Amino acid sequence: MALCWLASSAAAVTQRSLADLSLEELANIEITSVSRRAERLSDAAASVYVITSEAIRRSGATSLPQALRLAPNLQVAQIDASQYAITARGFNNAIGNKLLVLIDGRTVYTPFFSGVFWDQQDLVLADIDRIEVISGPGATLWGANAVNGVINVITRTAQATQGTQLVAEGGAREAQVSLRHGGELPGSGRYRVYAKRTLRQNTLDENGAALSDGWDSRQIGFRGDWSPMAGQAGQFTLQGDAYEGQAEPQSFLGIPFAPIEVSGFNLLARWDQRLEDGSSLRIQAYFDQTRRDDALIYRPKMDVTDIEFQHGLQWPGQKLVWGGGYRRSRDDIQPAFFFGFHPAQKVMSWKNLFVQDEIALGAEVDLTLGMKFEHNSYTGTESLPSARLAWKLANEQLLWAALSRAVRAPARLDRDISLPPAPPYIIAGGPDFVSEVATVTELGWRATPTPGFSFSITAFHHAWDKLRSGQLPPNALVQNMIEGTTHGIEAWANWQLMPAWRISAGLTTLRENLHVKAGSTDPVGPSALGNDPNYQWSLRSAFNIAADQELDIAVRRVAALPKPTVPAYSAVDLRYGLQLSDGLTLSVVGQNLFDRRHAEFGEAPVRSEFRRSLLFQLRWAL
Repeated sequence: MALCWLASSAAAVTQRSLADLSLEELANIEITSVSRRAERLSDAAASVYVITSEAIRRSGATSLPQALRLAPNLQVAQIDASQYAITARGFNNAIGNKLLVLIDGRTVYTPFFSGVFWDQQDLVLADIDRIEVISGPGATLWGANAVNGVINVITRTAQATQGTQLVAEGGAREAQVSLRHGGELPGSGRYRVYAKRTLRQNTLDENGAALSDGWDSRQIGFRGDWSPMAGQAGQFTLQGDAYEGQAEPQSFLGIPFAPIEVSGFNLLARWDQRLEDGSSLRIQAYFDQTRRDDALIYRPKMDVTDIEFQHGLQWPGQKLVWGGGYRRSRDDIQPAFFFGFHPAQKVMSWKNLFVQDEIALGAEVDLTLGMKFEHNSYTGTESLPSARLAWKLANEQLLWAALSRAVRAPARLDRDISLPPAPPYIIAGGPDFVSEVATVTELGWRATPTPGFSFSITAFHHAWDKLRSGQLPPNALVQNMIEGTTHGIEAWANWQLMPAWRISAGLTTLRENLHVKAGSTDPVGPSALGNDPNYQWSLRSAFNIAADQELDIAVRRVAALPKPTVPAYSAVDLRYGLQLSDGLTLSVVGQNLFDRRHAEFGEAPVRSEFRRSLLFQLRWAL
């Protein structure tokens, strides 16, 4: 059977199927998002969950947001055929601004609103090596906006994707096909190229009427990896993507509008070098151009240039990483029916310098201290400190605690937006809007007490100040007049009941105690910041029926959303995979099998509802 392989930074598990790995070996997978250096998952002093390539394949996911449902520490709510609201630890909305998302080291959040357009982030899922999901602040290493979490999508190297692979998927709700080919370059280089086409059908509202949210997108891309210096531990990577997409024509109150159209391309270059003294060096630069033409909301065009470096040093009992970076964006946001930006064109820049030092206080205790200084065009220099203490116990157990400060720096959406585009304004950007601030305390316990059982549990408390608020119209300026706390628990576990059967479970709880400060005239209050369930849980079963047959079952339960009200729902998905021949696999995926329909986000009666569906997936590896 054609299996997805996990390439984990020269770990001993590199060329073995995840289906063959024990839970102890999975705990030894090397991750990089917590400390910007390779470390075992079991040693990471953070609430971090790794979505493996094998888990993605067996889930039947057809898009990146669907794959992110596998992380129990994320809330993923589908809005329509292609849009999602995704967050960690609350404040979920269509333009969530407290979660930093990276794809192979390239930041994909949109600077003018500090969120992610998920319909513009497409990948060949079979080429993903792993997704490292950190819930909680990562600001010391990754900067402002890494307040509630960091999602780091890491694709497989070109060497790990040699040969040809065709993936075709089709069902009542969507159809897509991708073709990828990898080969050798002169010398020590490897490459891959790919092309992908996706069609998504309209969703239906609660009355069964089709919404104008069908989606058609096309994407191509490449990656090349070289090790130019024979006998030295160095690698140069060059990769890029280009895409375009279009929704169906829109309407508002019977007024027709042009369809949403998106396009863009990116190019990234990275050099990694292991130096003779054991230290490491990384230099990375990328250019990212995005275009979005939405006649209802706004029409942004943006070019982002980013360059960064980091240097890792190591001595007995001490590991230090430091570095810095510079990002520049140039945008042109033309007005649409609802919103305008003043000025329409703007150039902004961000500069940062960071250092983090892991110090061994004893054989079993490590202290990690970090600080980042980041300068933005609105509020100047922000300081982002953190301290983490990790205590390694027997039987592969880790107790850890952390104290961090993180900020969500202002974006153009806070300072420069207006509704409507021309005066008199109902809502206007606040010229005095400053950074939202979180002081975060975390306590965690991760362990693999037996070869067949592992778990992780984290308690967190966020103290918030200067959260975004509004005023009574007209000319309601954006302000920083909400404060309060959020707290909860994140937990997950894995049981290997037998060699052919593994069960995974996850649970998150969230309590929000937010209020408007005295003197504010905000008519909506904290509910404008997001719409979050107070709990969600998931249960997944992966069972190998025989050498050529797989059965996967996933159940997730999401509590009701308060405002606007979205009823609680349960979703049951099932996948049956069959190896037809060597390298050829057929999967049948049933989604929402016992739920005739449910909504996940938005306001009735116009929100999308998702019904049970059947999907066929064919994967052919040559």
